[in-house]
Amino acid sequence: MIDLLKSLADPSRLRLTAVLLRGEFTVQELTRIFSMGQSRISRHLKILAEAGVLTVKRQGTWSYYRVGDGNPFFNAIRPAFELELELLPERSQDLNALSAVLEERRQRSREFFDRHARQWDDLARTLLPVPEYRQRLLKQVPEGTTVLEIGIGTGGLLVELAARASNVIGVDHSPAMLDEARRRLLADGIGSIELRLGEMTHLPLPDNSVDCVVANMVLHHAADPVAVLREMCRVLKPGGTVVLADLARHEQEWVREQLADQWLGFEADELIAWLSSAGFGDVLCERSEGKNGQETVLLVNARNL
Repeated sequence: MIDLLKSLADPSRLRLTAVLLRGEFTVQELTRIFSMGQSRISRHLKILAEAGVLTVKRQGTWSYYRVGDGNPFFNAIRPAFELELELLPERSQDLNALSAVLEERRQRSREFFDRHARQWDDLARTLLPVPEYRQRLLKQVPEGTTVLEIGIGTGGLLVELAARASNVIGVDHSPAMLDEARRRLLADGIGSIELRLGEMTHLPLPDNSVDCVVANMVLHHAADPVAVLREMCRVLKPGGTVVLADLARHEQEWVREQLADQWLGFEADELIAWLSSAGFGDVLCERSEGKNGQETVLLVNARNL
């Protein structure tokens, strides 16, 4: 308890904790948010991590800091503590800087996909092969329902979703990707699928409006994966289903530049915890193991409580 109180007895560390309650950030991103030198930020992070307030997730050469649950006393006082953090004098300034960093992540992703929309299918398949998992994913999509796919890319999954669902909506943040998806649907003679431009964290749909949300190899491109899961929960009807397919944790760091990946895959326990915190239950996760140079895929199914 004494170590925890000492670690929090500093205005800069209070501000750091408040920001890291909103997501995961690298030292470099935190230096921009707070306009502080890297050594100063690193020293504060070290103190908070040693006290059990923060945890560190290492992905390749990058380290992401976030608020953890390693200190029982901190967990006990956290609800009241979070309310007090909102009253910090610099809170509005810090939140604006945090939003700017997240927008930088999203902008890099949009620009990449707009540039590479035409080559995307071949690029992803060639550079980062995965085992065939699509039929297993589709079997988890309820038949005869309204289905939303987020991050549709060039629309490769939409046709198969339309064969199972009564109504399909596709959302992507890249206008170029949506154009490619429209060309694909037109070539296949399918005009019943509605395509919308929108961000994963601000889906262009009302609350409780769809029965199932599908995210196929999308979450590792998200600037803020937890915010995306919360947004999925918002648009799903009570009892609705979310179906995810994404990369298991790997160390192929080159994908950040060549495929615009924000994250080097995920741990199963990590996804399950995030889904639970976002309001989902009955979370099931299975692995599709990669062979001969393929990356392993995680298939996740959960229900909106």
